[in-house]
Amino acid sequence: MNSRDRLAELAKARGISLAALSRMLSRNPTYLQQYITKGSPKKLEEEDRRVLAQFLGVDEEELGGPKEKSYKTLHRSKEWVDVPRLAVDASAGPGAANGEEQVFDAFRFSRRWLAEQGLDGAELSAIRVVGDSMEPLLREGDEVLVDCREQPFRDGVHVVRLDEVLLVKRVASKGGGRFALLSQNQAYPPIDVDGGDFDIIGRVVWKSGRV
Repeated sequence: MNSRDRLAELAKARGISLAALSRMLSRNPTYLQQYITKGSPKKLEEEDRRVLAQFLGVDEEELGGPKEKSYKTLHRSKEWVDVPRLAVDASAGPGAANGEEQVFDAFRFSRRWLAEQGLDGAELSAIRVVGDSMEPLLREGDEVLVDCREQPFRDGVHVVRLDEVLLVKRVASKGGGRFALLSQNQAYPPIDVDGGDFDIIGRVVWKSGRV
């Protein structure tokens, strides 16, 4: 199996879209799709290959790199961070019950990439999106990274707890202690709430999903 087919196989096995992996590399969303299907570029740049190998947990050799630049060497140097995947859902629809936040798996990210994004791996978790209210931005089955650090509020997409359910919504301040929980899908009306009626769990900073 050549390196292109291997990359496609690894992405499919982990349920991660090529577009999401391309964005992780700070590339155009079609970058890896073109690499696999059209052979452009002919080979991955060394840094791109290194980051992908770290994230996917394989030797660089499997992605077209030389043996002496294998992932195993990077593995020993602890240049990656495992972000826990939690067995809870954040609803983009009517609401998901707030179950026990048990860790059942992890996503592996380059420590350097997280630092470049201004993120602290120790304050991140990954949860699954259910429902369609945030389409097309977030689709059912997507997994999102949630930055749980305490920080000043600013408008954006957040995971919130409202009436004992978890929601993923765009949260906008209306002033006077009032907030709007907004859906991307216009079929869902805004939810107007007081600041004391809901809790912000964290800010959504990255997503992974199938093409």
